[in-house]
Amino acid sequence: MLFDTHTHLDNEAFDADREEIIARAYEQGVTRMVNVGFNRETIPTTMALAEKYDFIYAAVGWHPTDAVTMKPEDMQWLGDLTQHEKVVAIGEIGLDYHWDTSPKDVQQRVFREQIGLARELKLPIIIHNREAHEDVVRILREEKAGEVGGIMHSFSGSWETAKMCLDMGFYISFGGPITFKNAKQPKEVLVRIPNDRLLVETDSPYLTPHPFRGKRNESSYVRLVAEAAAELKGMEFEEICRMTTENALTCFDIR
Repeated sequence: MLFDTHTHLDNEAFDADREEIIARAYEQGVTRMVNVGFNRETIPTTMALAEKYDFIYAAVGWHPTDAVTMKPEDMQWLGDLTQHEKVVAIGEIGLDYHWDTSPKDVQQRVFREQIGLARELKLPIIIHNREAHEDVVRILREEKAGEVGGIMHSFSGSWETAKMCLDMGFYISFGGPITFKNAKQPKEVLVRIPNDRLLVETDSPYLTPHPFRGKRNESSYVRLVAEAAAELKGMEFEEICRMTTENALTCFDIR
């Protein structure tokens, strides 16, 4: 069994063959997935997938690159959606200093507000962090995000950053980049992550693992991520599958 903890199966890249992609993942042992809705357009399509498939769960939140579009009523909407039994996290939320689509102060405000919502609802959070390591960690600490914990999604930071996140109770999730030959830092960090805090993901259709790099990613490829993690950790593939699935079930409080 494998758990793809972060995917975007509602993305338009799957419009022509979505059911085939989902079926292929399940047939190849990916028996649970969390689809992530991150703005006004993708949250409804994420909820529709979670309602259609027993093994697909939903995370809902406001992506930092879309922070400038968030209105007060959207926060209420997120809160209402979390009452749905298939919603297991608030996310993806965080900071993105790579794309210049939302001012940093707006991103930080929306990030803080959503951490507050998650604490109020006692739900884990899924963190998007791009070129903003210092501010992400600082805000997580200031907003007491450790009370709910969650996932550092598609982790790309240093061991020092990972350690600070681990100390706040977060899980560290890795995707396709750990299969890349030149991805030295993610591999070095993964080796040091405690076994009970490690997760795997695809972020499909993005960040496709080797040997399909440059093509569309899909949830069945989380198997390639798990194989790379097993090799780096010096563990059996089956043990990595069991361990990361148990970690995900614990993180999302799925029984």
